[in-house]
Amino acid sequence: MENSVSIYCDESSHLESVALSAIMGLGALSCLTDKKDEAFATIRAIKAKHGLSKDFEIKWSKVSMGKIDFYKELINYYFDQDFLGFRCIIIDKTKLEHKLHDSSHDDFYYKMIFLLIRELLDPENNYRIYLDKKDTAGRKKVDKLHEFLCNKNYDYKKEIVKSIQEVVSNQIELIQLCDLLLGAVCYQNRGLNTNAGKMTLLELIIARSGYTLVKNTFPSEHKMNILVWKSKKESENV
Repeated sequence: MENSVSIYCDESSHLESVALSAIMGLGALSCLTDKKDEAFATIRAIKAKHGLSKDFEIKWSKVSMGKIDFYKELINYYFDQDFLGFRCIIIDKTKLEHKLHDSSHDDFYYKMIFLLIRELLDPENNYRIYLDKKDTAGRKKVDKLHEFLCNKNYDYKKEIVKSIQEVVSNQIELIQLCDLLLGAVCYQNRGLNTNAGKMTLLELIIARSGYTLVKNTFPSEHKMNILVWKSKKESENV
C-alpha cells in the first residue's frame, strides 16, 4: 500500500566556521501526510495548554526549566506517535577537508542533505520534502538535490519524490519539533551539560529512545535514527 509522507528538515551550526560549534547537525522529521494536520493541531493544543501562543516558536535554544513541562510533553507526544520518525547526521567540522576534495562547504552541505533524505525514501511511497530556508540563493541547489534523489530511485517522472521546497521554519511546527530533537542530539555530541532544562529534556529523550545519541543506530531505526559521519580517511582506518 502506498503512503504519502512529508519530510521536514532542519540544521544546526551548518556554517563552515567552528567558532561557535565544531559539531554540525542535519535532521529530518517524517510524518504521514494524512496525519500532519492532526500533528499540527495537537502541537498547537499543547502550546495552549501551557499558556503559549499558537505562534510561539519551538526551539532547542529556548529550552529552560521555566517551560520544561511544555517541552517534556512535546517529546513524549513525539515518541508516542508511530506516524512520526526522526533521522539525523552529526558531523565534526574540524575533520572536513573541502580543498582536498575540490569542493565547497555549500556543496558538502547539500551532499549531506542528500545522504540524510536518501535513507528515508521507500519507492513504494511518495514524498514531499520541506527544507528550512538556508539563504536566498539555494533554489538551484534544491532543484539539483531533487534531481539527484529522483535519479537515485529511477524516479524520472517525479512520482516518488513529488516536490522539494524551502520554507520558513517559524511557520511550521514539525520543522520546529525537528529542531528540538536535533538540538538535543547536537547538545549531547558537543559534550555540553550546563543548562538544567536542556539536560532534563536530554535525559528524557535518551530514556525514551534507548540510545546514548552519540553513536550510529541501525539504519532501519525509525524514532531516533543517528548517523555519525566519518571522513573517508577515518573510515579507511576503522
